[in-house]
Amino acid sequence: MSIVTVRQNPIHSALLHAPIGAIIIDQAGVIVWANAMSAGLLGEAETTSLRHCVVYVWLGEKDAETLRQMIDIHFRTPIEARIGWSRRFDLLASEGNAHEVELTLAPLTQDNSEHAMLYIRSLKRVVTAERRFAKIFETLPIGILIVDGQQRIVRVNKTLACEFGYMREELIGRKLDILLPKRYRDSHTSEVANYTREPSSRMMGSGRDLTGLHRSGQEFPIEIALTRHENASQPLYMAIVSNISYRKRAEVATQQTNAQLEEFTYVASHDLRSPLRGIADLVGWIREDIDETTLSSEVLHNFERIAVRIQRAEQMIDDLLKYARVGVRDPHMEIIEPRTLIEDALALCTIPDSFHVEVNVEAGALRAPPAPLATSLRNLVSNAIKHHGDTKGVISIRVVEDGRFTVFTVEDDGQGIPEGTEERIFKLFHRGSTKADGDGVGLAFTRRMINAHGGMINVTSPGTLGGARFDIYWPRILLKEFDDA
Repeated sequence: MSIVTVRQNPIHSALLHAPIGAIIIDQAGVIVWANAMSAGLLGEAETTSLRHCVVYVWLGEKDAETLRQMIDIHFRTPIEARIGWSRRFDLLASEGNAHEVELTLAPLTQDNSEHAMLYIRSLKRVVTAERRFAKIFETLPIGILIVDGQQRIVRVNKTLACEFGYMREELIGRKLDILLPKRYRDSHTSEVANYTREPSSRMMGSGRDLTGLHRSGQEFPIEIALTRHENASQPLYMAIVSNISYRKRAEVATQQTNAQLEEFTYVASHDLRSPLRGIADLVGWIREDIDETTLSSEVLHNFERIAVRIQRAEQMIDDLLKYARVGVRDPHMEIIEPRTLIEDALALCTIPDSFHVEVNVEAGALRAPPAPLATSLRNLVSNAIKHHGDTKGVISIRVVEDGRFTVFTVEDDGQGIPEGTEERIFKLFHRGSTKADGDGVGLAFTRRMINAHGGMINVTSPGTLGGARFDIYWPRILLKEFDDA
């Protein structure tokens, strides 16, 4: 071992107060100069206490041997061919705790072949950031994998492994092809090559239906977001994979239901309307051919009953068609003052003088399509009168805000609805009472219309007035899915 004192020079002056540890060592690893930061990182109070010490003493046995080999190779290399290279080590603190650092061994100057510079960079912040990333990576309820440039899986979280039917360990090191249907693999190779040339954060296969390959051989719909994963060595790429099976099933079910309903209603309306018109024509011709003065009052009454029932059947067909069409959201949005909306709706209702309507508004304006909301209120007010059970009564309409909804409550002091029928009254063609006119479409129509606009309707009976109480939750703050529709 040779002990050499390196005189202060401009390089030392520049590194003396650098925010990174810098020490100069000789071929035996003996420290001949050190700056203040290196003393702090090595747990020493003064830089003088570092001099003439061997740098390996702050490392464990295995790391010390590795650094010794690095230094040996460095000094055996011709000075003109020496390059810097870095490696992570654990510094052993006085309390026995390891402190991870990055040591970079680099040539000092071209004319100093007997010494080398050893930079020490604390990795505390890096390690903390890596631990945070690892925690997020592992706990996210969405699948994430990282692949290298050869499309080998280098990291995968538990969620993704479960989605594809594997243990996480079974996927590490495997080619990404294992998760792709065979028909995609050839084209995927070229797509990956294109992506790695200009990696950016984006969705994969925009506008296409992507599927993943489950271990069972079954495919399932997925969405993939791609991004470059920053890495000090080779380039890595991250894919965030969402299993959208539930969403796709719901979309397909909704589309099928709407298509079947529309088909049913149009077919039913055509098949029912034609014979009804034929019956109406026949009844009209019979009445024209006979002298009605010779008919009894009972026969004339029956003719009138036939006409009324035909009219009701035609009205039912019209309601059925409205019901099918109302599943589509009205795109016409306006700023609505609730009190004005209620007054307009009441103006179009036939309200007997014997009924008293109370209106209490404690909510601000909302942005919504006025037609379906006003129609819903008219239906509820008409029902409150029709099914009240008495010729006089009280109807209360209140408006409040509840979270992202404006709640319209229509309540009466009538007979209410029978217990246990709260859900059934919203079904198509279900009539709460046979004593009142109607075809059982109104409430089904109302609920379908409210649901189509992102709202909901509930019924309580008895309400605070003793009768039925309906609460319409109409969104005053639209969710993005409805705003984009």
